Formats: sequence, C-alpha cells, structure tokens
Amino acid sequence: MNKLETAYQLLREFKGDTYHQGRGVLSHVGEMAAAVGGRAALVRETFPGSDQHVATISDSLAAAGVQLVGVINGAQPNCPLEDLFRITKELKELNPDVIVSFGGGSTIDSVKGAEVLRTLGGDIEIYFGVGEVTSRLAESGKTLTPHIAIQSASSSAAHLTKYSNITDPDTAQKKLIVDDAIVPGFAVFDYDLTRSQPRALTLDGALDGLSHALEVYYSAVGMPVATYEKARDVALTAIDLVVRYLPKVAENPDDAEGREALGLATDLGGYAIMLGGTNGAHLTSFSLVDILSHGRACAMLNPYYTVFFGPAVEEPLRLVGEIYRSAGYSDADFDTLNGREAGVEIARAMFKMAGEIGFPTRLNEIEGFGREHIDRALSAAKNPQLRMKLQNMPVPLTADLIDEYMGPILEAAVDGDLSRIKNLSTE
Repeated sequence: MNKLETAYQLLREFKGDTYHQGRGVLSHVGEMAAAVGGRAALVRETFPGSDQHVATISDSLAAAGVQLVGVINGAQPNCPLEDLFRITKELKELNPDVIVSFGGGSTIDSVKGAEVLRTLGGDIEIYFGVGEVTSRLAESGKTLTPHIAIQSASSSAAHLTKYSNITDPDTAQKKLIVDDAIVPGFAVFDYDLTRSQPRALTLDGALDGLSHALEVYYSAVGMPVATYEKARDVALTAIDLVVRYLPKVAENPDDAEGREALGLATDLGGYAIMLGGTNGAHLTSFSLVDILSHGRACAMLNPYYTVFFGPAVEEPLRLVGEIYRSAGYSDADFDTLNGREAGVEIARAMFKMAGEIGFPTRLNEIEGFGREHIDRALSAAKNPQLRMKLQNMPVPLTADLIDEYMGPILEAAVDGDLSRIKNLSTE
C-alpha cells in the first residue's frame, strides 16, 4: 500500500461516511444537506475562481431539494471578532436549519463560533478554552444547527476538527474554542479545488498540516500505547507526504497527484489534532497574527521547539528524522544521536527544506517583527485560557518557567541560533 492509499484508509477510519474527500466530490454537498435540513445558509469565501464552485454547491443543494435561503460572506484571515459578530447577526436573520460553510480555516472557524453565539448567546470570551460549549449546551438543553464544512485549502483541516480560532484585532491576540460540540457533522474536501491555490498559501497550509502532525506526535509520548501508536501512524504518514510532495508542488503548482497528497496530509493533520493536542509552536503563533499567517508562524517555530523537546521525544525524532534523511535533507544517523542532538539535526533538515522552497526560518526576516512580539508571546503563554498548549508539551512548562525556558526558544527563533535553547530535562 502506498502512502496515498494509507492516508485514505486512515481518513475513512476517522470520519467514515460523514466525510467526502478526494477529487471531484464537491457535488456531494446536496445529499448531505438534505439528510439534516431543508433550509440552508451558505457562508462563503470569495477567492478568485470561487464563484464556479459556489455554483456547483448551489446546484447540488437544489437538486437535493434543499432551499438556499441566503449567502453570507466569510471571514478574513484569522477570523477577527468583527467578522464573527457579523456572521452571527446574518445567521440569526436567515434562521437556517442547516449551515454550509465554504472556504479555508478562517471561514469555517467563523461559522463554528457564530453558531455558538447564535444558539447560546453571551460574550464570546466565556467559550474560549476546553469544553465550555458542551457545558452550556447541557445546561440550556439546546443543540447547535447542523454544519456542513467544505474545505477549499490544504491547510488547517478546520472542516474536521473541534477548534475555532478567533482573533481580537485590538490586541493582535488569537484565542481558541476547543470543544467536540463544534466539530462539523459533515465535511467535504475536493482536492482539485486546491490546484489554483496561491504559492504562499500552498506552502503555509501544507506546513500547517505538518505542524499539527508533528506537535501531536511529540505530545503523544507517554500516552497509552494504543493512543501513541495511532498518533504515530497518522503523524508519520502526514509528515512523509508533506516532505515528499511539497517541493514538487512548489515547483509545479498544477501537479494533480501532489495536490491530492497535500490535501490528504493536511486532513491527517486534522485527524492528529483530534487524537491529541498541539503545543509550543501553535501557542506562540497566536501572538504573531499581525505579521504572519498561522501556518507560516507554526512552521517557522517548530524547529526551535524540536530542539527544546529533544530529550523527551527521542523515538519520534528517530522516525521523523528518517523521513527527512530519506528525502535528502539530512545525512545524520538518527539511531546514534541523543535527544538534543537529534532535535538539532531535524531543525537543520527543516531549515534545508525551507531554503529549497523559499520559506523563511528566522523571525528577523519577517517585516514588522519586533521585541513586542516576544513579550506578547511570553505573556500569552501565561494566560489560563491557553493553558492546554503548555500542558500538551512533551516538556510541560508552568507559568513560572515561561521566561526562563520559552524565552530562549523565542530568542533563538529571532536569529536562528539554536545554541540559545536550554533543555529543561538536562538541567
């Protein structure tokens, strides 16, 4: 079985009949909607070429006997609060019995959050953190409207997951709703849609998926054997597909097999974050939203966190390192290296791949970056609403250790000097 077949098998195991993914599957939306409602609202993005896809969605709904009661514009990148509140208001006015979202992670996340506010009301702040939506649904006896999420980009896998990322533009800080109640009941991803995806989004999205897989795999160390082995299989398949196919797609954007592989890889990244949690790089990325896309921030930071986590994740590093070695990005023998040494070699392999595809590796390369971003990230890491990211680290940090250990990681990320990073487990 090749890697693409393995990926499809893993995703069937994950989502079963609630997910239609592959090439040419967009027309399945109508039959999914008809199974749960008769009046649909569509929340859509307006990227170049999206109108023809919206027409396919509309035709599919009509053919299935589902009335399209209104179309709402989706969210800007990182789903700012203003878009969340606007979409909430428009959904209230349309009052659909099924919601269809079409776009990337920001638009899908906006629908998750907007439907929570539409149904439960209150301040969005009360839903940030883990399980708050489920708790309030139970108290109220209410249920969320069925949601069909149609992904348009190989990236966040928001169509498959329990996460909704929302940003306050005034503070440039992102926060998370994490709750099984907001997982879309049905999902569609037609990988052919990604063939017109811009280069920057292709790179950022694929490496976001790799970040999901990598961080979950690191955090799975020490979990029950069955959980660890499943996280390992999902993560390694996703990482292998990105490392093998992203350089090919970067060189030839119309590579159909490559686009399919990246779609599968980022979907597996979504599977990974339903098995476990992301950690350091994702946590820091929430404080860089004013200068970097989410996927780019995570991908830039993961080499540095890999060095920090090294002594605690030696088996994952051996297996991940072999993927990079097989792809020609490292000559290291990962079977003979200790944890920190292996982490350094993987970081260097990540830098080498980044150089091949024209991707930045240091924060001082990013326009607009300043000391305030480091200060903001360290402060955010101490926020109880983001505690789950600290707890998911294979080397967990408490608030009183943030400055001493996370500080040097971020300083290393500024100029690429890996020697700045201190390892807690070897102190």
